[in-house]
Amino acid sequence: MTTPVLPRHLGFELMRVTEQAALAAGRWMGLNQPEAADRAASLAMQQMFSTLEIDGRLVIGEDAKLGPDIPLHSGQALGTGRGPAVDIVADAIDGCRLLAQGHGTAVSVAAAAPRGTLWAPVPAIYMDKIIVGKAVGAALVPECLDAPAAWTLALVARAVGKRVGDLVVFVLARPRHDALVAEIRRAGARVMLSPDGDVLGALLAITPNSGVDLLMGIGGVPEGVIAACAVRAAGGAMLGRLAPQSAAEREALLAAGLDTRQILDDERLVSSNQVFFAATGITDGPLLRGVHYLGDRATSNSLILRGETHGRRQIITEHLLGE
Repeated sequence: MTTPVLPRHLGFELMRVTEQAALAAGRWMGLNQPEAADRAASLAMQQMFSTLEIDGRLVIGEDAKLGPDIPLHSGQALGTGRGPAVDIVADAIDGCRLLAQGHGTAVSVAAAAPRGTLWAPVPAIYMDKIIVGKAVGAALVPECLDAPAAWTLALVARAVGKRVGDLVVFVLARPRHDALVAEIRRAGARVMLSPDGDVLGALLAITPNSGVDLLMGIGGVPEGVIAACAVRAAGGAMLGRLAPQSAAEREALLAAGLDTRQILDDERLVSSNQVFFAATGITDGPLLRGVHYLGDRATSNSLILRGETHGRRQIITEHLLGE
């Protein structure tokens, strides 16, 4: 099968999608209604996707975790059906609980690559991952996923020319990470714990001078595939492996013929450099400003990454709001 050549403007089209999701999500900031916020943002994202001239397919959604009654689900057709055949991954709100509680750093994200090039381990829910920036690159080896945290931290420190004590590691604040966090602290590195925002953590890890050197730990599979797109587009490096967190999930993976021992790098998670990634801030964060409503207008701040050039654009948009 011939891989289609994706249009250079696809990143901007994805940005239109994340902008609309962010505009819808921002209205729910601090209202403590995460499910309603996520549904509103997902519907806005779905509606904007329907205008794109692509033959799109959402390769993996959160239906394995949240059930089939969600606006964006695995295998869903997206776009007009005309144009290039593409794989899509998207999350209307990365950091939904943060948004609901009125905290910063929530973002809307989407990525696209040629059909058949994105890893899609349906019905997986969780995966273990390590994500680093371009400076570490090929120094990240598969053994890192099984090695003690101190070994991996020493490897990263050497690659970036820092001491281990200079490193900052992004980890989701979950009970499953208590032992990992203790290991990182014993090694002398610092920890940035976040209650949510797996994709944002990946973006911080691959962004120079962000204050975060790497991401470690277990998070969602859809978020992991989205992160892999950003990593591939930015020239960073990533390792991932399925990490079922329940007997039911493990049985579902076995029934689907998925190997829970296989370690994949970013080039196997995303097997094309024709990858586009877009993110729009919902609430103010370290990389992107959130949506700000100004009566009949609103402003948004977005990031676009393109894999073929490793190009990176930050865009501020002013939107005229309807009645």
